[in-house]
Amino acid sequence: MARPSKYPPEFRERCVRIARESERPIAAVARDLGMHHETLRLWVRQDEADDGTRSDRLTTAEREELTALRRENRDLKRSNEILKAASVFFARELDQPRPR
Repeated sequence: MARPSKYPPEFRERCVRIARESERPIAAVARDLGMHHETLRLWVRQDEADDGTRSDRLTTAEREELTALRRENRDLKRSNEILKAASVFFARELDQPRPR
């Protein structure tokens, strides 16, 4: 489970908007906002991916879908292992000779 964000979503959106509208480098904007420049740079890159101006990153929706599919795949694999173990158990039970 991911840890909660240090910054509220409204602050993040405002920072990204300021950075994208500004002609200044991201590092300077981040310094003025009191945050690390890499944090702001990653936020801007993700926002660009979400609005379609970047194609080298997954959008937020795609990332959430991928996470859900990976979770579902993990759960299905676990269920499959349980079913295999149960079928082996019951096969052994059926193979034992019955007392008369």
